[in-house]
Amino acid sequence: MALEVRSSGILRFGVFEVDVRAGDLRRQGVRVKLQDQPFQVLRLLLQRSGELVTRDELRSQIWPADTFVDFDNSLNAAINKLREALGDSADNPRFIETLPRRGYRFIAPVTGKRSEPADAVTGVPRTKLRREWKLSALMAVIVAGAVGAGGMLWRSRQTRRFTEKDSIVLADFVNTTGDPVFDDALKQGLRVQLEQSPFLNIFSDERVGEQLRLMGRRQDERLTKDLARDLCQRVGSKAILSGSISSLGTHYVIGLTALNCASGDVLGSEQVEADSREHVLKALGESAMQMRKKLGESLATIQRYDAPLEQATTTSLEALKAYTLGLNTVDTKGKRAAIPFFRQAVEVDSTFAMAYARLGALTNPSPSSVENVRKAYELRGKVTEWERLYIEAHYHRDVTGNLDAAAAIWEMMRQTYPRAVEPHTNLGIYYARLGNYEKALEEAQEAVRLYPNDQDNCAVLAWLYMYLNRLPEAEAVFKQAEARNLESEGLLRGRYQLAFLKGDKREMERLAGTSSEKELQGWAEAYHGKLRRAQELFWSEKRVCGEPCVNLSLIEAYFGDTQQTRFDADAALNAMKLNVNRGNYFPVLHLALALAVAGEVTRAETLAIGVEKDHQQSTHVQRWLPTIHAAIALAQKNPEKAVALLRGTSPYELGAGQELFPIYERGQAYLMLHKGDVAASEFQKIVDHPGIVGTNPIGALAHLGLARAYALQGDTAKGRAAYQDFLTLWKDADPDIPILIAAKVEYAKLK
Repeated sequence: MALEVRSSGILRFGVFEVDVRAGDLRRQGVRVKLQDQPFQVLRLLLQRSGELVTRDELRSQIWPADTFVDFDNSLNAAINKLREALGDSADNPRFIETLPRRGYRFIAPVTGKRSEPADAVTGVPRTKLRREWKLSALMAVIVAGAVGAGGMLWRSRQTRRFTEKDSIVLADFVNTTGDPVFDDALKQGLRVQLEQSPFLNIFSDERVGEQLRLMGRRQDERLTKDLARDLCQRVGSKAILSGSISSLGTHYVIGLTALNCASGDVLGSEQVEADSREHVLKALGESAMQMRKKLGESLATIQRYDAPLEQATTTSLEALKAYTLGLNTVDTKGKRAAIPFFRQAVEVDSTFAMAYARLGALTNPSPSSVENVRKAYELRGKVTEWERLYIEAHYHRDVTGNLDAAAAIWEMMRQTYPRAVEPHTNLGIYYARLGNYEKALEEAQEAVRLYPNDQDNCAVLAWLYMYLNRLPEAEAVFKQAEARNLESEGLLRGRYQLAFLKGDKREMERLAGTSSEKELQGWAEAYHGKLRRAQELFWSEKRVCGEPCVNLSLIEAYFGDTQQTRFDADAALNAMKLNVNRGNYFPVLHLALALAVAGEVTRAETLAIGVEKDHQQSTHVQRWLPTIHAAIALAQKNPEKAVALLRGTSPYELGAGQELFPIYERGQAYLMLHKGDVAASEFQKIVDHPGIVGTNPIGALAHLGLARAYALQGDTAKGRAAYQDFLTLWKDADPDIPILIAAKVEYAKLK
């Protein structure tokens, strides 16, 4: 006997509607044939949508005790026929979810008008039965009822409440359309929509890949709902969010379901229909917005951070797919391999702001990087709040060079999105450039805490420990990175720097042998005065020397080899066309300083004026120019002017990126002014910071500067000791280096 229900009105879900009274199921207005028992199952599930309906309840309501059938087989057959009529799947349900050995739950949103169902046996409306029962038993159960209701409410709130420590794992979309463009692209679109929320904490793809590896699976394995739930429980996340897309003719149905990964309870579900392929992203964005509400986000933040998905990303599914492939490739194969995908994304959609931003970040520093970031900045009007902050920060960092403006944006991003790693990583670098290494360390530690398997975060943290001369802690970071199979240029250079600071020649040789960058070894050789060996390492086999010759000319200038400085400076200019390269100003600054120290005043001034004109807002350029102008003043025998020019560099001259050159030039100016005591204090700053100096040869030359300062003061003992320190460092140096020849003559006079 069918379940007797007194109900009226139309119930709707997805593209379906049910006339409860008439027993009629329709899809987009077309009647769908469905037998009586499957329809009765559907009607009961709809009336209790979102709730578990047990198998025993279905038996008692649809198959009364006097009905002699194989209940299990009959119910299974009814469910299968119902799913067939709805185009549903047991493995990836959009409508009917199976809870093994317990029952079923209707998980899609249901809208429409429903009247109160009657009791199956008496036909009396359940509201009346419940009222009569409550009146007769009220005094007996009031306390137990209050406790039970309170417990249910508490559990419900506990299930739905998210905190800043909770995270959500995104499963891969189930795509039954046969159109591969939806693979991965919809998941990325969903991620963009959810990540603009300051409330939700989405578990990153990078961390998913790492966890899959720990589970003995491929890092790029598709994250099915079951696998996502397993991973979710392993990492202590709160919930999983799974999605699906299916086609109904020219229409598409997109479904989203959030599950508590511990209990399996449905936290929320959404289903929307797109009337065409072109409107799928719009429909997905609207569905994601509704899901944010169901997951507990406040209306205030939803309204504030509500950029439509098709505007925040792209209206082109093909462009979004290429963009997604680019992001995945960065994680698995590195930056260089990912560049073509981002280029494809902007070729398909020339208004895709974040694709330009990512392309700019991957090609930095270069003129093309500047143009891509500038393009992203021009298109930032329709991105999410997080993406806007990302683009504007990179614009000020990479285009205008205004690091203070970029830092202000990263501070804002950190406050708005406290779980985002981007602001912590960049603020760590920013504070390091100011010389505020303790504050930089705090930011870097937080970045590693948030993303412990990010190679760049680990490299920044290790370098900061070295800047602070905390070598054991730097070594621990490198060991942890190695244990996690992390590798990057920053980590390799850092390991080499650590070995140099520890005097571990064997490790330096091993690392130099594994690197194609011979400059690592070249700097170390130059530090000990082995100039010819350094020149061999800096020059390539093709005898074409671009940026390496910039560094080499700087070394040669401080060693007093002015002729070779001019030669390598010319080689660098010819190879790199630095006079027209506006994308990377660092080599221009270094080359201008080299020419100034070598006495090539006119050429140094020309380069300095050019870079200042092109980068008027650049923090780094404005901080470097006083050192270049001071070196020019010293070349013109005007030490008073040099000292005056360098007064403003004191707040940041110990910062990373200044390379201690302002301090060295000030020391030289005081030597020229015969102020030995003040000169000694300047050179002592360099000697006291070996972690900042690293392989920079002025670290060795600072000992010579100290010796000359003590000699000016008439302190022969300290002067001789400082000369000996320098000569010991340069005991195997090339004998014809001008500054070494002068040092030996000066030392002999003190004996």
